[in-house]
Amino acid sequence: MSVRRLAEASVQPASFAFNRANAAAAKQWIKKYPKGREQSAIIPLLMIAQEQEGWVTKAAIETISDMLGMPRIRGLEVATFYTQYQLNPVGTRAHIQVCGTTPCMLRGSEALMDVCRSKIHHDQFHTNDKGTLSWEEVECLGACVNAPMVMIFKDTFEDLTPERLAEIIDLYDAGKGAAVEPGPQNGRTGSEPASGLTTLKSEKAILKSTRDREAREAAKAARAAPDAIVAAPVPAPAPVAPSNTSKPKTDAPETSPALKTPSKTKVAPAVEKAASVAAPLHSAANANKADSKVEQVSKQRSGPITKAEPASAFKAPEVKVPAAKPAKPSLGDKNRPAGIDRPAQVDDLKLISGVGPKIEGILHTLGIFTFAQVASWKKAEREWVDGYLSFQGRIDRDDWVKQAKALAKGGVAEYIRVFGKKPV
Repeated sequence: MSVRRLAEASVQPASFAFNRANAAAAKQWIKKYPKGREQSAIIPLLMIAQEQEGWVTKAAIETISDMLGMPRIRGLEVATFYTQYQLNPVGTRAHIQVCGTTPCMLRGSEALMDVCRSKIHHDQFHTNDKGTLSWEEVECLGACVNAPMVMIFKDTFEDLTPERLAEIIDLYDAGKGAAVEPGPQNGRTGSEPASGLTTLKSEKAILKSTRDREAREAAKAARAAPDAIVAAPVPAPAPVAPSNTSKPKTDAPETSPALKTPSKTKVAPAVEKAASVAAPLHSAANANKADSKVEQVSKQRSGPITKAEPASAFKAPEVKVPAAKPAKPSLGDKNRPAGIDRPAQVDDLKLISGVGPKIEGILHTLGIFTFAQVASWKKAEREWVDGYLSFQGRIDRDDWVKQAKALAKGGVAEYIRVFGKKPV
């Protein structure tokens, strides 16, 4: 938003005062606001001053601010913020506001501005030689369907062509602006399609008064010509309720009105409880069998049927039966490594390649907290831990014992000396 400043001091009047009618209107506006909130009337009072003088002067801002008991700087803030206030002198007969927003721009608003430049002044906010006309480009004026358009004072002129706007400017310059009819300038009514109405051409479908009038005229015509056959309107068929043929009739427990389910049949709680039937127990085997009444034979409905395979059945050599997973050794096994109570200083077992946070936690539950313990494991102890962790020989492959001996002897430095790399 551009900076808006007051007009130069050379064009500013020395004072301002409302005329008698506008002074009464200003008082009425002030009365509309609660006591202590009178300063809210600044906006309508500035508009009244603009309508009286043609533009908002510095004297008008100061006078209205004093009238409302507000600092003058606040009145100046309001006047310079809202673009509806003209802070410079405008044409005495017309100030033309040309909409330049997208819909009007696409419909030729630039051509309308060229007309204003040629007939009024090349620049905005400058009056013509006689001081009767001025113009400016503004944002949307709210009649996009009738683009392009201009606003002169409080009237809008829509569906303009450059030639029609030139005629309107000449009429206002000659003092005949009141003779120009506001609204669309191409003959259409309001914002209806430019080609005329395409829908709702008849009011019969939407106005009851029109339908009633036509019914009265038809009745009058029937009385005037009793021999004429007048087709009576066919009443719409009444809705038909669903028949009972679609309603299942059964004595099965699932549809019994005496069960503990919401139904139209209301009985005493004791009677309902006595008549209630428990739901049958679920049987997966029975549920998978087809009803003999349906398929004439009792058989399995879905899923493979497991049959015993002959011992001599041929098996392809590439088919390998997976070996059974070995059982995890018990905690009471004699080969379980001896554990200790958690010492004050616990070694970081994760330095051993193959031991992560989860494995370290399991080792702690077994009482394994130091490198020295791992370094002392014999073959039977390593096999027990390997089986307990389901490692399938990983402890020997990663050589936990050798890693633990190096870490126990000299920490990371000894590990690097032995293995030539840092522990990971």
